[in-house]
Amino acid sequence: MRSRNTEGPIEIELKFQEAVPSPLVTYSLSIGEVNGSPVVEREVLKYRRGSKGKPWHFLDFARGEGEAVTNEPEKVKNEKDLNREQQTLKSPDTLALKGLAQFRKFPAAMSLGDIISNWHISDFHIQRARHEQEAGYAEHLSKEGENLALVTEFLYKRHPDVFGQIIEKLKKRVPGITHVEAKTTEEGRVLLRFQDGAFADPFLARHVSDGTMRMFAYLVLLHDPKPQPLLCVEEPENQLYPKLLWELAEEFREYANRGRQVCISTHSPDFLNATQLEEVFWLVKEGGYTTIRRASENDQVRAYMAEGDQMGYLWKQGFFEGADPR
Repeated sequence: MRSRNTEGPIEIELKFQEAVPSPLVTYSLSIGEVNGSPVVEREVLKYRRGSKGKPWHFLDFARGEGEAVTNEPEKVKNEKDLNREQQTLKSPDTLALKGLAQFRKFPAAMSLGDIISNWHISDFHIQRARHEQEAGYAEHLSKEGENLALVTEFLYKRHPDVFGQIIEKLKKRVPGITHVEAKTTEEGRVLLRFQDGAFADPFLARHVSDGTMRMFAYLVLLHDPKPQPLLCVEEPENQLYPKLLWELAEEFREYANRGRQVCISTHSPDFLNATQLEEVFWLVKEGGYTTIRRASENDQVRAYMAEGDQMGYLWKQGFFEGADPR
């Protein structure tokens, strides 16, 4: 991961809040190299209790040795009341967070570990989702969506109200669709079937259009009863009719408004037209390195959006400096 022609450790810093008004948490990681092998130069997890003051370190390790706090962070009012325990990891390339997050006695590490382990990347592959599944159990849609039938069955049986919302939205966006079901055969296979109101018998997933499959999959993903804290989606516009992208963008925004975070990569001006100024970033390659630009910090883009323009049109007109291929 180290950029070419550079030296020194790779430094990563994450800031997050579990919920409002939880304290701001910062996790800093510095990865160095010794004799061609990676080592954790330093790893710090710290909380800031308010808008001012020095953050409290709940985890502080360097090259496999350090200390971690065993108190519940919410129950400590003064830094001197923190109970710190010295620990030695099995090797200097081991993340303290990964190890200590398994133990309830280190609540701060466990809390961050739970959040990171529940991040979700969605790179939906329609052909994977069309395949018949062995009977099983799945609560959350997988990265490529091959367990769509199992998750459909789970929602239908365990969360009928949520499943009903999904079907109602699908009916409005895909003409003719009246119902979706997951049926288990005598051979122990789970089939995903779509009912078209114009026909007596339902269609199997392999006979349904790509757009219908993708829209249904995203509705299942975005109506997860236990939504992921961070959801990353790769080009959701593929195989979807352009007019549906506005409604899909609204679904992603609604998901984020439930207290989660969504990152979407797109090459679709139609999808981008549904976004708001503060939601858009673009990547620029300069001198061999990639930097991130905020649309809200571009004076021209901000002025045009204030006049009622749309983000996708501004992109096509060349206002995203450095974003176009050269």
